Amino acid sequence: MFDKLREAFSSLTKVVSEKKLSEKDIDEALYNFQLTLLESDVAQEVVDSMVGSLKTQMTGLKVERSKDTGSLVREKLRSTMTEIFTKAGTADVFRLIDEKKKKGEPFTILFLGINGTGKTTSVAKFAYLLKQAGYSVVVAAGDTHRAGAIEQLTEHANRISIKVIAQRYGSDPAAVARDGALYAKAHHIDVLLVDTAGRMQTNLNLMEEMGKIVRVVKPDFKIFIGDSLAGNDAISQAQLFNKYTGFDGAILTKTDADTKGGAALSIAYTTNRPILFLGVGQEYKDMKKFEPNSFVDALMA
Repeated sequence: MFDKLREAFSSLTKVVSEKKLSEKDIDEALYNFQLTLLESDVAQEVVDSMVGSLKTQMTGLKVERSKDTGSLVREKLRSTMTEIFTKAGTADVFRLIDEKKKKGEPFTILFLGINGTGKTTSVAKFAYLLKQAGYSVVVAAGDTHRAGAIEQLTEHANRISIKVIAQRYGSDPAAVARDGALYAKAHHIDVLLVDTAGRMQTNLNLMEEMGKIVRVVKPDFKIFIGDSLAGNDAISQAQLFNKYTGFDGAILTKTDADTKGGAALSIAYTTNRPILFLGVGQEYKDMKKFEPNSFVDALMA
């Protein structure tokens, strides 16, 4: 995974290791680095920030005898990426669930995203993860627009033995979500997961409908589902969903097939929200917690 981005960092440190850091050399090395970042689906504003910071730090850099220039640049790259994830913060969903559980109330999570990102499958994977951790779970089939969406979620739910709350197609998604909340509370369920229709971020009517669901259900947590293979589209989707509905964290799908790796870095930077989990395969168990330090280590390897 993320070979393209790893190659960008490796190439930069290799180039500067072989030259004295004149301003001309810095400009040339950073220009090529900038192009490779853009090709790796790193958002323009992230590229500008990283390159600007590196240029400032590298100009006139004096290398200690015990260190080569490449090592110092590598440290600065690591520091820059770590800072992005640090600013985005963290979110321990399990801890938040436990806090709500102590009050005897279900914890409600709303899932956001557009069609084709793997949102419904991610809901099922997350439900499986919660069950494995010992929580009781119910899902609400809030996607009442896409043909087959309710059946898809129901099939997933049957496979992992959880209850689905659903109405007919064309029903008000907010009403479905409310039914789910009432069921979860009445049956002392730990967590309610609300699936929603995949919305194009440019469809303002559907975005407003999402806002209605938020007002009616008042979810404790909102998760954006992004396709890591969608490149800059995933980044613009995350920005607009964050603008219209806000979200607390993101799950990136299909990362096992992502050779570029820019989406995680870009979404964390542009939304200031943490990446929570990565989808790394087709099975329910194929969702792993995102670890920023491990991610940075892998890129710098």
